Amino acid sequence: MATRTTKKTALITGANKGIGYETARQLGKQGYLVLIGARDEKRGNEAVGKLKGEGVNAEFIKLDVTSDADRKAVAKHLAEHHGGRLDVLINNAAIAIDGDAKSSNVSHDVLRKTFEANFFSVIALTQELLPFIRKSDAGRIVHLSSGLASLGLHSDPKWPFYNFKPLAYDASKTAINAFTVHLAHELKDTPIKVNAADPGWVKTDMGGDGAALEVTDGAKTSVWLATLGADGPTGGFFHMRERHPW
Repeated sequence: MATRTTKKTALITGANKGIGYETARQLGKQGYLVLIGARDEKRGNEAVGKLKGEGVNAEFIKLDVTSDADRKAVAKHLAEHHGGRLDVLINNAAIAIDGDAKSSNVSHDVLRKTFEANFFSVIALTQELLPFIRKSDAGRIVHLSSGLASLGLHSDPKWPFYNFKPLAYDASKTAINAFTVHLAHELKDTPIKVNAADPGWVKTDMGGDGAALEVTDGAKTSVWLATLGADGPTGGFFHMRERHPW
């Protein structure tokens, strides 16, 4: 029989390292039960071990976001072990495989793989888990976007990243912003809030060592959006509590 937990539960995809791991750590320190979604069981369990060593209540859950079987298994796990409720879903997992390709020659394969991981899978997982989020008193959905998703910023020659335009990655995150707006509108009369987070340029495997922000700062926007009060925003695109232009 499923038992309903009184502790708030947060599922973070791609949480075995980087921003996802730090997001889980910070939420765990606030008393959340964090479900560490990861493709690799060994790395996922290692992350859980480290978090538990810091006093965080963490649990590994196998999740390749591109796998329909994994997505359905997560739903089954929530139904059987967490009272059929999820309080926070953070769609953190993503890939960046453009390399040095320009918009005029980026391959269709790269575009398809990027959109599958960064966009289609996010929609599929969110749709799969939305019934569980609806059972929360204050459900929160956070989509990891990027400043590179902003068409407004990309159009500004004064923007520091104006000349950096990996089409597949950027367009997939722009699409995530569109999903954010549409889903937030659908759920506007419910307690659920849906927002997009730009973590900033962070020192991770994706961001590189030369990035401006430490991972502790990179997680702050996601954590803030995951823990919004009832008067918090929905349908927005934020970095460090400041709205980004779409």
